[in-house]
Amino acid sequence: MATYGLPVEPIEIGDRPQFVFDNYVIDNHWAIKYKREAVRQVFHQATKHPGNPIFGQGDQPSFNWVIRDEEDGLFKMWYQLNDQVAGDKAKGRKYNTHIAYAQSKDGIRWEKPDLGLFKAYKKKPNNIVLGWDEYPNAQTCTPCILEVPEADSQDYRFLMMYRAKGAGIGPISGIRLIGSNDGIHWDFKSDKRLAHLHSDHFNTVVFDPNRKEYVMYCRPKHIYRTFRGEMVDTGASRRVARMASKSLWTDWLETVEPQTLLIPDNQDSETHFNFYYGMAVRYHGGIYWGFIEPFRMNDYIYTELAVSRDGIHFQRMPGRPKIVEWGEEGSWDDTMIFMSPSWVEVGDEWWLYYSGWDGPHGTTERTGAYGMAKIRKEGFCGMKGPKSGGVLCSRKIKWSAGKLLVNAVATGGKMQVRISDEKRKPLEGFNYDDCEVFSGDSTSHEIKWKSESIESLKGQVIRLEFYLQEAELFTFKGE
Repeated sequence: MATYGLPVEPIEIGDRPQFVFDNYVIDNHWAIKYKREAVRQVFHQATKHPGNPIFGQGDQPSFNWVIRDEEDGLFKMWYQLNDQVAGDKAKGRKYNTHIAYAQSKDGIRWEKPDLGLFKAYKKKPNNIVLGWDEYPNAQTCTPCILEVPEADSQDYRFLMMYRAKGAGIGPISGIRLIGSNDGIHWDFKSDKRLAHLHSDHFNTVVFDPNRKEYVMYCRPKHIYRTFRGEMVDTGASRRVARMASKSLWTDWLETVEPQTLLIPDNQDSETHFNFYYGMAVRYHGGIYWGFIEPFRMNDYIYTELAVSRDGIHFQRMPGRPKIVEWGEEGSWDDTMIFMSPSWVEVGDEWWLYYSGWDGPHGTTERTGAYGMAKIRKEGFCGMKGPKSGGVLCSRKIKWSAGKLLVNAVATGGKMQVRISDEKRKPLEGFNYDDCEVFSGDSTSHEIKWKSESIESLKGQVIRLEFYLQEAELFTFKGE
């Protein structure tokens, strides 16, 4: 596969799910009645849990990262607790921030263990997991649990990237990385500053297996909003920037500096969302999934999806739909929504966690809490065939697996798959009439042919041609 741009054909897909909505693995698509109908990209919003908010009342929480631990089965959350400063003499600081920990057996009912690790925090339960005795003014924020190759784990089960801030903490200020074996007790012997940046947002790092490099997405203020020198206008810092490094445990700024990646466009400005609060990113299935946050200064914020194959050129969805809608006026999440890309796979669903607020960004007269929303596994976006049918034709694929599995919805319609050669000549026994009709709803349905098996094509270069009649395809893969 190419490191960026178009893929190298034939594509070797292995057993990784292949998303079809961005045409990376799709060579062409068309409707059978192409004058009146079309195969269309369909975006799906996540559905909010009816019991929201599920957690965080009283913590005024914002950025969070959630995993489901394979060892004990628990849902584990690291989140930014915002402790509001009382009185009018806070000198502009509205919150003290701390990284706290919570856990859950079912992902809905959460508990905050009273850990008591940092005595300076007096509230109960004391579930703070990061702090320094030698720097009592230090604050921590924006936790992100990293997925890295084992060689870079330094033998820790968990790696967390976070930001340290506060008055008089110069040696430790900035974006940092630390390891832990239980997710609660973090080993400060491993603690490393990755970048001395004032990036007061959800900073994320992902590993790109194609380039064999780490990519950081941040919102640095190293040349904008610095309030130093004689700058007439310090400029807008609320944008999305990117850095890349071959090494993880190093000072990135010694070799690279942030490059602006995304700034608002004309469509954003039509609704006065003239800033991006930031963009948290996750790498999954060959795609960079960006959770971008358009920001209308200084009130509304929402989260939408932006995707990329190379980590540089991001595509936003047609119409710019929100991943979840704001709540109704007067509800707990009616003004600001910060959604984490740390979805958790639960059966055939992805569970997403987000911070919602009932007031604008520019005031402390607001309350925050966490909600959860569900979406079909791999189901943010698919390609749907029309009433009279349509076709998705793949690029050239070197088939290296056994079964062909699809994540698709064909209730009320049907799906069939034809296998052809590089020039689109159907292979004997693998035409549409040979394929068993699928008219169900499954995230992992095996496509079969009446007399032939796709396993016999192992090592051959083929094309997969998906016939979709009132059916939607999300992903396909070999197994």
